Amino acid sequence: MTGLHSECIQLYVLRSITARIFLALISFSAYSKGGDWPNWRGPSHDGFSTETAWSLEKAEVVWKKQVGVGFSSMSVVDNLVYTQGHDGRKKGGKETVYCLSARTGEVVWSDEYPAAIVDYLHEGGPCATPTVYSGRLYTISKDGRLKCFNALNGKVLWERNMMKAAGMRKPPEWGFAGSPYVLNNKLLIEGGYTFALDLESGKDIWRSESFRHAYGTPATFTHKGKSLIATLKTDGLVILDASNGSTLAFRKWETSFRTNSTTPIPLRDGRIFISTGYRRGSALLQLKGGELQTIWENKNLSNHMNNSVIYNGHIYGFDGNTHMAGPKEMVCLELATGTVKWRAGAALRCGSLMAADNRMLALGERGQLIEAPLSPEGFEPTAEIQALTGKCWTVPVLANARIYARNAKGTLVCVNASK
Repeated sequence: MTGLHSECIQLYVLRSITARIFLALISFSAYSKGGDWPNWRGPSHDGFSTETAWSLEKAEVVWKKQVGVGFSSMSVVDNLVYTQGHDGRKKGGKETVYCLSARTGEVVWSDEYPAAIVDYLHEGGPCATPTVYSGRLYTISKDGRLKCFNALNGKVLWERNMMKAAGMRKPPEWGFAGSPYVLNNKLLIEGGYTFALDLESGKDIWRSESFRHAYGTPATFTHKGKSLIATLKTDGLVILDASNGSTLAFRKWETSFRTNSTTPIPLRDGRIFISTGYRRGSALLQLKGGELQTIWENKNLSNHMNNSVIYNGHIYGFDGNTHMAGPKEMVCLELATGTVKWRAGAALRCGSLMAADNRMLALGERGQLIEAPLSPEGFEPTAEIQALTGKCWTVPVLANARIYARNAKGTLVCVNASK
């Protein structure tokens, strides 16, 4: 009986262990469904996630983490979350790159280094979003320290001082804010020039002619068989040949505050949508030969810092400026004409948004997360939660049925939005 009893116990333990492993695998599989978000504006660089199984209806905050002052958004790959923050000191301050567990918020690795806060008219701190590509992580500080890491363990593979590379004696007024952008074997960096760097070494492949600084991230597109780059400098919209950095077209587009801080949105057939703040407005342009011709231009939508999304022939974005009087609300425009379809969401003020599964996910300036259909018929939220307090200017990220959002002071929250 003793031997039989022992065998029964062993069988019970084996079954128990097997059951726990099976449940863990089920849990991991469920968590891993959906798409990662490896860089600024997501996997397709258009503000859209491939997620479908998400909703705010029963969503709840599952963890919080302090990551330092700043406006850097988040990248999520292989259950790891990457972002940046500053310790807030104006003298002797330091910036930190964080790699966090997507499940718990615990620090997997971090890298700290001296960096200027560059807090002109805002709290300062990093604005660029980390970029994950082929096992590497690319980040840039507010004062131009570009670093390449092993994404899993944080080992620094190479780094460059882009302020020095651009011939600057001090950071631009609002610092380096454009995110690293991977195009084939090139890493695109904005710093007065547009730099194309070798991914493996960080060395120059080419640099464009010099313009006043771009505070947004470049975008790439193909037109008539050529790979092109669209970048919105302080001077205006520049179209570059991706093979050598030569300027193919330029359209003057200036604001009263010496800054354009959004990313151009290339569309089919050489059309490009741009929108900037300070009541400058929006335009739909057409690249023809060496010219950027105007299809329409108006002041119906002025994106201050965060981009619009374009869906089914309509543009959805936030109009208004954080430091100026006037309306601050969400707007829907008809893409073909720039005509206003609706204005709403004044409580969100100068918020931000992304999209997934025919729906928008918006983060209000005061920390409200909103879910609503992308519809030209009107703004009708279906769910809302108060995810954060304080100033929220950073676009949220949806990845694997979890939402990551942060405020200016560095509180990062993870919201479980699984259905």
